[in-house]
Amino acid sequence: MASLPQPRRRRTLRDTAAAFVSMVLLCAAALTAVAGTAEAAAAATAWTPKPAPMVTPWTGQVPTDSPLPEYPRPQLTRPDWANLNGIWDFAVTSADAGQPTSWPDRIRVPFVAESALSGIQRRITQNDKLWYRRTFTVPAGWNGRRIQLNFGASDWRTTVWVNGRQAGAQHNGGYDAFSYDITDLLTGGTNTVVVSVWDPTQTGDQAVGKQRINDVTPHAGGGIFYTAASGIWQTVWLEPTATAHITRLDMVPDLANNTLKVTVRGDGVGGQTARVTVSTGGTTVGTATGPVGSQFTVSVPNPRLWTPDDPFLYDVEADLLSGSSVVDTAGSYTGMRSIGLAEVGNVLRPVLNGRFVFQTGTLDQGYWPDGIYTAPTDAALRYDLQKHKDLGFNMVRKHIKVEPQRWFYWADRLGLLVWQDMPAMDLRTPSSAARAQWESEFHRIIDQHRSSPSLVMWVDQNEGWGQYDQARIANDVKAYDPSRLVDNMSGINCCGAVDGGNGDVVDHHVYVGPGVTSPTATRAAVLGEYGGLGYKVSGHEWYPGGGFSYEDQASTARLDDRLTGLLDAIRLQQMPAGLSASVYTEITDVENEANGLMTYDRQVVKVDETRVKAANQALVDASRNPAPPVTLPTGAYKSLRVTTPGYANRYVRHKDGLGYTEAVGSGSPDLLKNDATWKIVPGLADSSCYSFESRNYPGEYLRHRDFRVRKDPGDGSALFKSDATWCAVQGSGGVRLMASGFPGQYLRHIGAELWLATPGGAHAWDNPASFTEDTTWSVENPWAP
Repeated sequence: MASLPQPRRRRTLRDTAAAFVSMVLLCAAALTAVAGTAEAAAAATAWTPKPAPMVTPWTGQVPTDSPLPEYPRPQLTRPDWANLNGIWDFAVTSADAGQPTSWPDRIRVPFVAESALSGIQRRITQNDKLWYRRTFTVPAGWNGRRIQLNFGASDWRTTVWVNGRQAGAQHNGGYDAFSYDITDLLTGGTNTVVVSVWDPTQTGDQAVGKQRINDVTPHAGGGIFYTAASGIWQTVWLEPTATAHITRLDMVPDLANNTLKVTVRGDGVGGQTARVTVSTGGTTVGTATGPVGSQFTVSVPNPRLWTPDDPFLYDVEADLLSGSSVVDTAGSYTGMRSIGLAEVGNVLRPVLNGRFVFQTGTLDQGYWPDGIYTAPTDAALRYDLQKHKDLGFNMVRKHIKVEPQRWFYWADRLGLLVWQDMPAMDLRTPSSAARAQWESEFHRIIDQHRSSPSLVMWVDQNEGWGQYDQARIANDVKAYDPSRLVDNMSGINCCGAVDGGNGDVVDHHVYVGPGVTSPTATRAAVLGEYGGLGYKVSGHEWYPGGGFSYEDQASTARLDDRLTGLLDAIRLQQMPAGLSASVYTEITDVENEANGLMTYDRQVVKVDETRVKAANQALVDASRNPAPPVTLPTGAYKSLRVTTPGYANRYVRHKDGLGYTEAVGSGSPDLLKNDATWKIVPGLADSSCYSFESRNYPGEYLRHRDFRVRKDPGDGSALFKSDATWCAVQGSGGVRLMASGFPGQYLRHIGAELWLATPGGAHAWDNPASFTEDTTWSVENPWAP
């Protein structure tokens, strides 16, 4: 039987030097082998996983008896701990049954029962109760200390017994961590822990996110909802503590005063004080002492600010003091950054450290074909976030799920801004009991992650799913965590959603988009979802032939053109018009959703990483250093000349009500010269853009209808005004004219005809050959003054 080493001082958590990772891996290797029985070892030997429907690069790298060995709580670390992940006895009974008398199965914790990596891969319904059992021995070196049994998360109603006695109250919640002090339940030798979990998924009233009770093997259908994830799905571990010990560190940077506001929370405390030390590279930056449970400040002079480009992290150590004696110590880290709203160029925008930077990210569902809710390894958990960075994104929206704390650690360390959704209840109107449970769990989630520097916005509700009291909830969340932005409803324009009218952002969903989202005097404009471009990769489909997207692409080349076209449209038109952030759907395929930038198995990146990164970087750079707007001379008559090589003598003209290009010269007929002359007027739908009124047919304008561009008389309708409004953006050697109502679609000539064309589009007039040149125009003196 292995024993664990005696307590020692925490090693420096210098992230940029990878000291924290080294310490964690060393501790994992040395400490996770909790003393067990020969029976447990035999069970591990006999256990095998089920075949995964899709194999990720990490599926075969999961240790049988010690999966996910890394320390699970990076913002509150202690050197002594013992990982209980591995092979447990397992049984499924009816939902109302008591503890089973037999244990016919073995499960690998912390993978959910529906997953292949658990070794069970079974459909779980509201009529089932899951049962787990294993033995352990507390190392002798832990004598005299309290023993905490910690769960990263278990979905949904969890009850724990140790040696036949219940450990505290049952826990209701699927996304927050919880713990029990089991000291008084232990024996001097082998101990047995039994856990029951009941998870009704969408049939219950709790937060479920996108989980639905479906077949656990690939099947047709499912849509935007996925396989359920029942039971323990995050690390379970033991930890010795002093009777009086630290339970949480709440840290809020205050850049205005160069301080870190800290609240040290504890259990069993009475008369103790707290000391917090901030350091970097082993050198103390600041230290302060204050009361437990109340906020005090630590000086951080001349702070190096945390940003996506420079995600610098300070080491933090918290000591619990009884007089001058240290009774408990915990390690942590922090990033000095601020997030808020400010007027930038007369537009309300989110500002990081006082500066506007466009937040470009993806929707991240956090599902895996082998582990479902649980990434197979820590390297896999990091991979999706690293891929965001590789593709040039600086933000990620964690959609309708809350990840383990190590996911936030990687976001903090890699430098990604995080929008965190609160997982939704089922789509129906929730009961009063469901509301109380949901709000309580939301508060616990905020508490658990409130010190992560990467987390910049809470997203309360999504598209009206289980919606209620939007305004009250947004105010409540803002009051509970005033250090972050709040989105009262993502997708207020979608699916019956009701906007609470408050919070920090106006959030639209537009597929394919990017659409038009406008800020207000009190809320910044964000695009909470757009894109959904699909491409199916043969051999990498969850259910071959069953995938869907919002717009299928015929090739990876077309996917690249379409995606970069959307990013360019945001940069050129939507950001200057007031948009401050966008969330592309999505980073990976998920089950039958085929609209990921990667396949569900993470084996294939579908897009050209270099191209996408360049488009994202151009977008971010433009937000920091905006180019002056392209202006045209309103009230003047002008002619629009083609810039495509070989066609540069052609001009935009109308004929029989349709738009064409035609060669015009000094000897051309007067009728042609008049048809090729346009009066530039302020945009009928948007005065910051432009409309083109016919020289010889006053009151008739260049407009698009069913993609074809034509000259029509204005009818006063909002649709006509939008279709006849063009926004000028800079082109190489001229200007490009983008449809006001369809950002990313341009006035183009092809075969002498004028069309509304889309980069990467599927129509003949979207042909990629000379697309940029064909959509660039030189504004010249008029042929008919």
